Amino acid sequence: MRPEEDLSGSSLGRFRVETVIGRGGMSTVYRATDTRLDRRVALKVIDPALARDDEFRTRFLDEARNTSAVDHPHVVPLYDVDRAAGPDGEERLYIAMRYVDGRDLAMLIGGRPLAPERALRLLDQVADALDAVHAHGLVHLDVKPANVLVEGRGGPEHTYLADFGLTHRGATGHRTHAGDFLGSPTYAAPEHLRGEPVDARTDIYSLGCVLFTCLTGRAPYRGSVTEVIDAHLAGKVPAATAVLGAAVTGAPPLGRDVDDLIRRALATDPSSRPSSARELVGSARAALTRRTPAARPAAPPPRPREGPPIPREGPPIPREGNPRAGRATGSSPRAARTGPPAAAPPQRVQAPTAPSDLGAFGPGAGPSRPAVALVVAGAVVVVLVVVLVLTLT
Repeated sequence: MRPEEDLSGSSLGRFRVETVIGRGGMSTVYRATDTRLDRRVALKVIDPALARDDEFRTRFLDEARNTSAVDHPHVVPLYDVDRAAGPDGEERLYIAMRYVDGRDLAMLIGGRPLAPERALRLLDQVADALDAVHAHGLVHLDVKPANVLVEGRGGPEHTYLADFGLTHRGATGHRTHAGDFLGSPTYAAPEHLRGEPVDARTDIYSLGCVLFTCLTGRAPYRGSVTEVIDAHLAGKVPAATAVLGAAVTGAPPLGRDVDDLIRRALATDPSSRPSSARELVGSARAALTRRTPAARPAAPPPRPREGPPIPREGPPIPREGNPRAGRATGSSPRAARTGPPAAAPPQRVQAPTAPSDLGAFGPGAGPSRPAVALVVAGAVVVVLVVVLVLTLT
Protein backbone atom coordinates (compact mmCIF):
# COMPACT_ATOMS: atom_id res chain seq x y z
CA MET A 1 0.00 0.00 0.00
CA ARG A 2 1.34 3.41 -0.86
CA PRO A 3 1.95 5.04 2.56
CA GLU A 4 0.49 8.36 1.46
CA GLU A 5 -2.76 6.89 0.17
CA ASP A 6 -5.80 7.72 2.22
CA LEU A 7 -9.29 7.00 0.89
CA SER A 8 -11.02 8.88 3.73
CA GLY A 9 -13.91 10.99 2.42
CA SER A 10 -14.31 8.94 -0.77
CA SER A 11 -16.54 6.03 -1.72
CA LEU A 12 -15.68 2.45 -2.59
CA GLY A 13 -18.65 0.64 -4.05
CA ARG A 14 -21.57 1.14 -1.69
CA PHE A 15 -19.29 2.07 1.22
CA ARG A 16 -18.62 5.61 2.33
CA VAL A 17 -15.06 5.70 3.70
CA GLU A 18 -14.68 7.83 6.83
CA THR A 19 -11.25 7.51 8.51
CA VAL A 20 -8.20 5.25 8.84
CA ILE A 21 -8.27 2.99 11.90
CA GLY A 22 -5.28 0.78 11.10
CA ARG A 23 -2.52 0.04 8.61
CA GLY A 24 -0.62 -3.13 7.81
CA GLY A 25 1.93 -4.38 5.33
CA MET A 26 -0.66 -5.37 2.75
CA SER A 27 -3.76 -3.31 3.56
CA THR A 28 -5.35 -0.31 5.22
CA VAL A 29 -8.45 -0.61 7.41
CA TYR A 30 -11.01 2.19 7.44
CA ARG A 31 -14.09 2.94 9.43
CA ALA A 32 -16.84 3.18 6.86
CA THR A 33 -20.61 3.16 6.47
CA ASP A 34 -22.58 0.69 4.40
CA THR A 35 -24.95 3.09 2.62
CA ARG A 36 -27.30 0.29 1.61
CA LEU A 37 -27.86 -1.07 5.16
CA ASP A 38 -26.92 2.12 7.02
CA ARG A 39 -24.52 0.38 9.40
CA ARG A 40 -20.95 1.06 10.42
CA VAL A 41 -18.33 -1.40 9.19
CA ALA A 42 -14.59 -1.93 9.16
CA LEU A 43 -13.44 -1.82 5.54
CA LYS A 44 -10.14 -3.50 4.77
CA VAL A 45 -8.69 -2.33 1.45
CA ILE A 46 -5.89 -4.37 -0.11
CA ASP A 47 -2.81 -2.71 -1.56
CA PRO A 48 -3.43 -2.08 -5.30
CA ALA A 49 -0.04 -3.62 -6.12
CA LEU A 50 -1.21 -6.93 -4.65
CA ALA A 51 -4.63 -6.62 -6.24
CA ARG A 52 -2.96 -6.58 -9.66
CA ASP A 53 -1.51 -10.06 -9.00
CA ASP A 54 -4.05 -12.36 -10.68
CA GLU A 55 -3.18 -15.39 -8.54
CA PHE A 56 -3.41 -13.42 -5.33
CA ARG A 57 -6.70 -11.77 -6.35
CA THR A 58 -8.36 -15.06 -7.26
CA ARG A 59 -7.26 -16.87 -4.12
CA PHE A 60 -8.08 -13.88 -1.91
CA LEU A 61 -11.68 -13.66 -3.13
CA ASP A 62 -12.27 -17.42 -3.00
CA GLU A 63 -10.90 -17.98 0.47
CA ALA A 64 -12.44 -14.83 1.93
CA ARG A 65 -15.84 -16.11 0.80
CA ASN A 66 -15.05 -19.47 2.40
CA THR A 67 -14.11 -17.77 5.66
CA SER A 68 -17.41 -15.86 5.72
CA ALA A 69 -19.09 -19.23 6.26
CA VAL A 70 -17.36 -19.64 9.68
CA ASP A 71 -20.02 -18.66 12.19
CA HIS A 72 -18.35 -18.34 15.58
CA PRO A 73 -18.72 -15.82 18.42
CA HIS A 74 -14.98 -15.09 18.40
CA VAL A 75 -14.53 -14.79 14.64
CA VAL A 76 -15.25 -11.28 13.39
CA PRO A 77 -18.21 -11.53 10.99
CA LEU A 78 -17.50 -10.80 7.30
CA TYR A 79 -20.26 -8.88 5.55
CA ASP A 80 -18.92 -8.56 2.03
CA VAL A 81 -15.90 -9.37 -0.15
CA ASP A 82 -15.61 -7.67 -3.51
CA ARG A 83 -13.64 -5.29 -5.70
CA ALA A 84 -14.45 -1.77 -6.81
CA ALA A 85 -12.79 1.18 -8.49
CA GLY A 86 -11.21 3.74 -6.22
CA PRO A 87 -11.29 7.53 -6.67
CA ASP A 88 -8.33 7.28 -9.07
CA GLY A 89 -10.12 4.66 -11.17
CA GLU A 90 -7.80 1.85 -10.08
CA GLU A 91 -9.48 -1.31 -8.85
CA ARG A 92 -9.30 -2.16 -5.14
CA LEU A 93 -10.00 -5.43 -3.35
CA TYR A 94 -11.83 -4.99 -0.06
CA ILE A 95 -13.42 -6.88 2.80
CA ALA A 96 -16.28 -5.37 4.80
CA MET A 97 -16.53 -6.77 8.31
CA ARG A 98 -18.03 -5.97 11.66
CA TYR A 99 -16.70 -2.80 13.23
CA VAL A 100 -15.35 -3.63 16.71
CA ASP A 101 -15.35 -0.65 19.06
CA GLY A 102 -12.27 -1.47 21.07
CA ARG A 103 -8.54 -2.04 20.76
CA ASP A 104 -6.40 -4.79 19.35
CA LEU A 105 -4.21 -7.02 21.46
CA ALA A 106 -1.02 -5.28 20.27
CA MET A 107 -2.31 -2.01 21.75
CA LEU A 108 -3.21 -3.71 25.03
CA ILE A 109 0.28 -5.19 25.34
CA GLY A 110 2.02 -1.94 24.38
CA GLY A 111 5.49 -3.32 25.13
CA ARG A 112 4.51 -4.52 28.63
CA PRO A 113 3.54 -8.04 29.70
CA LEU A 114 -0.08 -8.74 30.47
CA ALA A 115 -1.08 -10.37 33.73
CA PRO A 116 -0.92 -14.14 33.00
CA GLU A 117 -4.55 -14.73 33.95
CA ARG A 118 -5.77 -11.94 31.67
CA ALA A 119 -3.57 -13.16 28.82
CA LEU A 120 -4.94 -16.69 29.10
CA ARG A 121 -8.52 -15.42 29.36
CA LEU A 122 -8.12 -13.56 26.05
CA LEU A 123 -6.19 -16.34 24.31
CA ASP A 124 -8.79 -18.91 25.39
CA GLN A 125 -11.22 -17.13 23.09
CA VAL A 126 -8.68 -16.85 20.27
CA ALA A 127 -7.97 -20.58 20.56
CA ASP A 128 -11.68 -21.39 20.24
CA ALA A 129 -11.88 -19.25 17.12
CA LEU A 130 -8.78 -20.81 15.54
CA ASP A 131 -9.97 -24.35 16.18
CA ALA A 132 -13.30 -23.45 14.54
CA VAL A 133 -11.47 -22.08 11.49
CA HIS A 134 -9.34 -25.22 11.32
CA ALA A 135 -12.45 -27.41 11.56
CA HIS A 136 -13.55 -25.84 8.25
CA GLY A 137 -10.26 -26.88 6.66
CA LEU A 138 -8.92 -23.31 6.67
CA VAL A 139 -5.61 -21.87 7.83
CA HIS A 140 -5.48 -18.26 9.00
CA LEU A 141 -1.76 -17.66 8.25
CA ASP A 142 -1.60 -14.22 9.92
CA VAL A 143 -2.25 -14.81 13.61
CA LYS A 144 -0.71 -11.89 15.51
CA PRO A 145 -1.71 -9.47 18.30
CA ALA A 146 -2.83 -6.80 15.82
CA ASN A 147 -5.39 -9.25 14.39
CA VAL A 148 -6.98 -9.97 17.77
CA LEU A 149 -9.64 -7.33 18.45
CA VAL A 150 -10.73 -6.80 22.06
CA GLU A 151 -14.08 -5.28 22.97
CA GLY A 152 -15.51 -4.46 26.38
CA ARG A 153 -13.70 -1.69 28.24
CA GLY A 154 -14.67 -1.64 31.89
CA GLY A 155 -16.44 -5.00 31.66
CA PRO A 156 -15.94 -8.57 30.44
CA GLU A 157 -13.51 -8.57 27.52
CA HIS A 158 -14.65 -10.23 24.29
CA THR A 159 -12.12 -11.02 21.57
CA TYR A 160 -12.52 -11.42 17.82
CA LEU A 161 -10.04 -13.07 15.50
CA ALA A 162 -9.87 -10.82 12.46
CA ASP A 163 -8.05 -10.29 9.16
CA PHE A 164 -8.70 -13.38 7.11
CA GLY A 165 -7.16 -11.90 3.99
CA LEU A 166 -4.51 -14.64 3.82
CA THR A 167 -6.69 -17.53 4.90
CA HIS A 168 -6.76 -20.46 2.52
CA ARG A 169 -6.98 -24.22 2.29
CA GLY A 170 -3.74 -26.20 2.43
CA ALA A 171 -1.19 -25.94 -0.38
CA THR A 172 1.77 -23.72 0.39
CA GLY A 173 2.54 -20.54 2.28
CA HIS A 174 1.05 -17.36 0.88
CA ARG A 175 3.25 -15.63 -1.71
CA THR A 176 2.66 -13.45 -4.70
CA HIS A 177 3.17 -14.61 -8.28
CA ALA A 178 6.66 -13.06 -8.07
CA GLY A 179 7.42 -15.14 -4.96
CA ASP A 180 7.21 -12.36 -2.37
CA PHE A 181 6.19 -13.47 1.13
CA LEU A 182 2.87 -12.17 2.45
CA GLY A 183 2.11 -11.97 6.12
CA SER A 184 3.93 -10.98 9.32
CA PRO A 185 7.41 -12.55 9.57
CA THR A 186 7.50 -11.73 13.29
CA TYR A 187 4.87 -14.39 13.97
CA ALA A 188 5.26 -16.68 10.94
CA ALA A 189 6.11 -20.38 11.13
CA PRO A 190 9.26 -21.70 9.40
CA GLU A 191 7.29 -23.73 6.83
CA HIS A 192 5.28 -20.63 5.95
CA LEU A 193 8.45 -18.59 5.50
CA ARG A 194 9.97 -21.29 3.28
CA GLY A 195 6.85 -21.59 1.11
CA GLU A 196 6.26 -25.19 2.16
CA PRO A 197 2.89 -26.88 2.80
CA VAL A 198 0.97 -25.33 5.69
CA ASP A 199 -1.86 -26.57 7.92
CA ALA A 200 -3.43 -25.90 11.32
CA ARG A 201 -0.07 -26.42 13.05
CA THR A 202 1.23 -23.36 11.21
CA ASP A 203 -1.31 -21.26 13.11
CA ILE A 204 -0.37 -23.05 16.37
CA TYR A 205 3.19 -21.78 15.90
CA SER A 206 1.93 -18.22 15.44
CA LEU A 207 -0.32 -18.54 18.50
CA GLY A 208 2.72 -19.67 20.49
CA CYS A 209 4.49 -16.48 19.42
CA VAL A 210 1.47 -14.46 20.54
CA LEU A 211 1.49 -16.26 23.92
CA PHE A 212 5.18 -15.42 24.33
CA THR A 213 4.43 -11.76 23.52
CA CYS A 214 1.54 -11.56 26.01
CA LEU A 215 3.65 -13.00 28.85
CA THR A 216 6.85 -11.01 28.20
CA GLY A 217 5.76 -7.83 26.40
CA ARG A 218 7.85 -8.53 23.28
CA ALA A 219 7.96 -10.96 20.36
CA PRO A 220 10.28 -13.99 20.57
CA TYR A 221 12.63 -12.68 17.88
CA ARG A 222 13.64 -9.08 17.19
CA GLY A 223 15.85 -7.32 14.69
CA SER A 224 15.72 -6.70 10.97
CA VAL A 225 13.32 -8.69 8.80
CA THR A 226 16.19 -10.93 7.67
CA GLU A 227 17.36 -11.49 11.26
CA VAL A 228 13.85 -12.36 12.41
CA ILE A 229 13.32 -14.82 9.57
CA ASP A 230 16.71 -16.46 10.22
CA ALA A 231 15.84 -16.80 13.91
CA HIS A 232 12.52 -18.53 13.09
CA LEU A 233 14.31 -20.94 10.79
CA ALA A 234 17.07 -21.66 13.34
CA GLY A 235 14.55 -22.53 16.05
CA LYS A 236 16.57 -21.29 19.03
CA VAL A 237 13.65 -20.14 21.14
CA PRO A 238 14.56 -17.75 23.99
CA ALA A 239 13.32 -18.66 27.47
CA ALA A 240 10.26 -16.56 28.25
CA THR A 241 11.16 -16.53 31.96
CA ALA A 242 14.58 -14.99 31.22
CA VAL A 243 13.10 -12.39 28.85
CA LEU A 244 10.46 -11.39 31.41
CA GLY A 245 13.02 -11.22 34.23
CA ALA A 246 15.26 -8.92 32.17
CA ALA A 247 12.33 -6.63 31.27
CA VAL A 248 10.50 -6.42 34.61
CA THR A 249 12.46 -6.28 37.86
CA GLY A 250 11.03 -8.58 40.50
CA ALA A 251 8.55 -10.29 38.16
CA PRO A 252 7.61 -13.76 39.41
CA PRO A 253 9.19 -16.42 37.18
CA LEU A 254 6.95 -18.05 34.60
CA GLY A 255 8.53 -21.40 35.33
CA ARG A 256 10.35 -24.08 33.38
CA ASP A 257 7.10 -25.74 32.29
CA VAL A 258 6.00 -22.55 30.51
CA ASP A 259 9.39 -22.23 28.79
CA ASP A 260 9.22 -25.87 27.65
CA LEU A 261 5.67 -25.45 26.35
CA ILE A 262 6.57 -22.37 24.29
CA ARG A 263 9.57 -24.24 22.85
CA ARG A 264 7.18 -27.00 21.78
CA ALA A 265 4.79 -24.55 20.17
CA LEU A 266 7.68 -22.87 18.31
CA ALA A 267 9.32 -26.11 17.20
CA THR A 268 10.59 -26.04 13.62
CA ASP A 269 9.09 -29.53 13.15
CA PRO A 270 5.29 -29.09 13.00
CA SER A 271 4.72 -32.61 14.38
CA SER A 272 6.29 -31.55 17.69
CA ARG A 273 3.77 -28.76 18.32
CA PRO A 274 0.53 -29.06 20.32
CA SER A 275 -2.23 -30.61 18.25
CA SER A 276 -4.73 -27.78 18.69
CA ALA A 277 -5.01 -24.20 19.83
CA ARG A 278 -7.07 -25.24 22.85
CA GLU A 279 -4.37 -27.72 23.86
CA LEU A 280 -1.73 -24.99 23.72
CA VAL A 281 -3.64 -22.50 25.87
CA GLY A 282 -4.88 -25.21 28.26
CA SER A 283 -1.33 -26.47 28.76
CA ALA A 284 -0.15 -22.91 29.38
CA ARG A 285 -2.78 -22.49 32.08
CA ALA A 286 -1.76 -25.75 33.75
CA ALA A 287 1.95 -24.82 33.57
CA LEU A 288 1.35 -21.40 35.13
CA THR A 289 -0.70 -23.03 37.89
CA ARG A 290 2.19 -25.38 38.71
CA ARG A 291 4.85 -22.69 38.83
CA THR A 292 6.68 -22.17 42.13
CA PRO A 293 5.23 -19.20 44.02
CA ALA A 294 7.48 -16.37 45.11
CA ALA A 295 9.29 -17.06 48.40
CA ARG A 296 7.51 -15.72 51.45
CA PRO A 297 9.28 -14.46 54.60
CA ALA A 298 9.66 -17.15 57.27
CA ALA A 299 7.12 -17.02 60.08
CA PRO A 300 8.53 -16.12 63.52
CA PRO A 301 9.03 -19.10 65.87
CA PRO A 302 6.09 -19.77 68.21
CA ARG A 303 6.32 -18.13 71.62
CA PRO A 304 6.83 -20.60 74.50
CA ARG A 305 3.89 -21.18 76.76
CA GLU A 306 3.93 -19.16 79.93
CA GLY A 307 4.40 -21.24 83.10
CA PRO A 308 5.60 -20.87 86.68
CA PRO A 309 9.03 -19.21 86.98
CA ILE A 310 12.00 -21.54 87.25
CA PRO A 311 13.75 -21.04 90.60
CA ARG A 312 17.31 -19.76 90.36
CA GLU A 313 20.07 -20.99 92.61
CA GLY A 314 21.87 -18.37 94.69
CA PRO A 315 21.32 -14.62 94.75
CA PRO A 316 20.42 -12.79 91.57
CA ILE A 317 23.35 -11.67 89.45
CA PRO A 318 23.34 -7.93 88.79
CA ARG A 319 23.45 -6.71 85.18
CA GLU A 320 26.12 -4.31 84.07
CA GLY A 321 25.00 -0.73 84.07
CA ASN A 322 21.92 -1.43 86.21
CA PRO A 323 21.58 1.41 88.77
CA ARG A 324 19.62 -0.93 91.05
CA ALA A 325 22.37 -3.55 91.13
CA GLY A 326 23.20 -2.75 94.80
CA ARG A 327 19.66 -3.58 95.83
CA ALA A 328 19.78 -6.79 93.87
CA THR A 329 22.77 -8.01 95.96
CA GLY A 330 21.20 -7.00 99.30
CA SER A 331 23.24 -3.83 100.04
CA SER A 332 21.65 -0.49 100.88
CA PRO A 333 21.30 2.27 98.28
CA ARG A 334 23.66 4.49 100.34
CA ALA A 335 26.37 1.83 100.33
CA ALA A 336 25.88 1.33 96.65
CA ARG A 337 26.51 5.03 95.99
CA THR A 338 29.23 5.92 98.58
CA GLY A 339 31.14 2.73 99.23
CA PRO A 340 34.14 1.46 97.31
CA PRO A 341 33.59 0.04 93.87
CA ALA A 342 31.74 -3.23 94.01
CA ALA A 343 33.65 -6.32 93.13
CA ALA A 344 32.98 -7.99 89.83
CA PRO A 345 29.83 -10.08 89.88
CA PRO A 346 30.54 -13.65 90.97
CA GLN A 347 30.76 -16.13 88.19
CA ARG A 348 28.66 -19.21 88.68
CA VAL A 349 31.08 -22.01 88.02
CA GLN A 350 31.13 -25.58 89.08
CA ALA A 351 33.43 -26.22 92.10
CA PRO A 352 36.37 -28.55 91.40
CA THR A 353 36.47 -31.96 93.02
CA ALA A 354 37.97 -31.75 96.54
CA PRO A 355 41.44 -33.36 96.86
CA SER A 356 41.80 -36.37 99.24
CA ASP A 357 44.04 -34.57 101.83
CA LEU A 358 41.26 -32.18 102.93
CA GLY A 359 39.83 -34.67 105.38
CA ALA A 360 36.59 -36.50 105.54
CA PHE A 361 34.51 -33.35 105.89
CA GLY A 362 35.98 -31.42 102.99
CA PRO A 363 37.10 -27.78 102.95
CA GLY A 364 35.16 -25.38 105.16
CA ALA A 365 32.84 -28.07 106.51
CA GLY A 366 32.42 -29.07 110.21
CA PRO A 367 31.69 -32.40 111.83
CA SER A 368 28.14 -33.35 112.47
CA ARG A 369 26.67 -33.87 116.01
CA PRO A 370 26.87 -37.73 115.93
CA ALA A 371 30.55 -37.49 115.24
CA VAL A 372 31.18 -35.18 118.25
CA ALA A 373 29.35 -37.56 120.60
CA LEU A 374 31.49 -40.46 119.41
CA VAL A 375 34.70 -38.52 120.15
CA VAL A 376 33.56 -37.60 123.73
CA ALA A 377 32.66 -41.22 124.50
CA GLY A 378 36.05 -42.38 123.38
CA ALA A 379 37.78 -39.87 125.68
CA VAL A 380 35.75 -41.06 128.68
CA VAL A 381 36.73 -44.67 128.06
CA VAL A 382 40.42 -43.70 127.93
CA VAL A 383 40.17 -41.87 131.30
CA LEU A 384 38.49 -44.88 132.97
CA VAL A 385 41.18 -47.22 131.74
CA VAL A 386 43.92 -44.95 133.11
CA VAL A 387 42.22 -44.73 136.55
CA LEU A 388 41.85 -48.51 136.69
CA VAL A 389 45.48 -49.09 135.95
CA LEU A 390 46.62 -46.67 138.66
CA THR A 391 44.38 -48.30 141.21
CA LEU A 392 45.74 -51.75 140.57
CA THR A 393 49.32 -50.62 140.92
